[in-house]
Amino acid sequence: MSYAFPDGMYVDVRIEHMFSTQITYTLNVLDECKERRYSAAFIRLYDGTRWYYASTSNLEGIQDEIDALAKLAEKNDKLFDMTVYKNFSEKKDEVLVFENSKVSDVSLDKKVALMQSIIPLIKSEYIAVWRLTYLDEYCKKEFYNSKGADLKWDFQRAGFSAGYQMAHTDRQLRDSYQQGKTRFEDIADFEGGIPERIKEAEHVLLNSVAVEPGVYPVVMSPIVTGVFVHECFGHKSESDFMIGDEATRKEWAIGKEVGPKNLTIIETGMLEGSGYVPYDDEGNPATKTYLIKEGILAGRLHSAVSAADLDEPVTGNARSIGYEYEPLVRMTTSYLDAGEKTFDQLIAETKNGIYVKDISHGSGMSTFTLAPSIAYYIKDGKIAEPVRISVVTGNVFEALGDIDGIADDLEMKSFVAGGCGKMGQSGLSVGFGGPHIRVQNMQVQ
Repeated sequence: MSYAFPDGMYVDVRIEHMFSTQITYTLNVLDECKERRYSAAFIRLYDGTRWYYASTSNLEGIQDEIDALAKLAEKNDKLFDMTVYKNFSEKKDEVLVFENSKVSDVSLDKKVALMQSIIPLIKSEYIAVWRLTYLDEYCKKEFYNSKGADLKWDFQRAGFSAGYQMAHTDRQLRDSYQQGKTRFEDIADFEGGIPERIKEAEHVLLNSVAVEPGVYPVVMSPIVTGVFVHECFGHKSESDFMIGDEATRKEWAIGKEVGPKNLTIIETGMLEGSGYVPYDDEGNPATKTYLIKEGILAGRLHSAVSAADLDEPVTGNARSIGYEYEPLVRMTTSYLDAGEKTFDQLIAETKNGIYVKDISHGSGMSTFTLAPSIAYYIKDGKIAEPVRISVVTGNVFEALGDIDGIADDLEMKSFVAGGCGKMGQSGLSVGFGGPHIRVQNMQVQ
């Protein structure tokens, strides 16, 4: 693709070719069954002083949008000496991983048949309401800019989420089973997974006891560790919130000791999964960024702008949720690296604690909150009865320092429903993971 770019300005064009499917059943009733296709573009122009944006679904009119933005801006020959300009991509590449396995090539009938094979598995005398949703999307992106960048890449995800509400006497439990993959043909093993999950949910519903509020050592499952890393540390690593904030820069100074020597947290868009992003929405390649390395704060996530402001390398983390939005500094796949202990050791070493197996949601910045959906007491080194917990809370830096056990069972998680939210851009596809970990001194109530 060739465009006429104005002199003395930086311009980039991001084109998205998107396909998606959504099928939803509620209590055996088909609520929604639709496919969607569109192509659209986001155009940015920078003159060294301010940004100008436009979006359009008329690909033939992209040059007109560029010309209109150029009339609003001021030519600036000094732009080319600015660090932010040097951070903009000059890459030429094509990374089309999913062209031969696109979800858009799978018939709608086959997707409906998958859903109908799942429905009989959602059964329990205690389930009052359930909803089953299949989602997929395939996106091919093109990126061009005034520095000569010429890129094409794609990403994809597919899967389903079965959510249900259980009730017995005065007790209620909301739970779900979800499976996210990058290819339709990899959706499998749910025949055993869903009944097993529902059976455990029944056990929790009928036998859980209210937690005695207090301070406990908490053992987190891999999925909970992943959410903990994402919500409680990953967002603080998104460097755009540091621009113009000297106090926060000092608090999060590179080289600061923040955890034990065996604590390493990594962020990368190079792993295939729901956080796979070979190039970001500024055309910069994905990198492997050590956020914490051996207990030391080692790095953070950057766009071209934030990297220039903090005088640090670009990491390929400028992302948007779609063609109508500007790219922000966002996570891709964040995970806590494996340690040397086993899960059984973490439990056996815990005299009186909590095992959080799954959560309904999490949030956090300097402090964090996790809301467990399935949790158990740990008593005398053994998993005991299920326990009802509203929240697990703590301070991020204190919690990182209180990690005293990291297992060797690293798991990476991909999801198809939901996504990450930031500054009005919600539903961004991300991945996360980790092993079982144990954190001392967690507030539980």
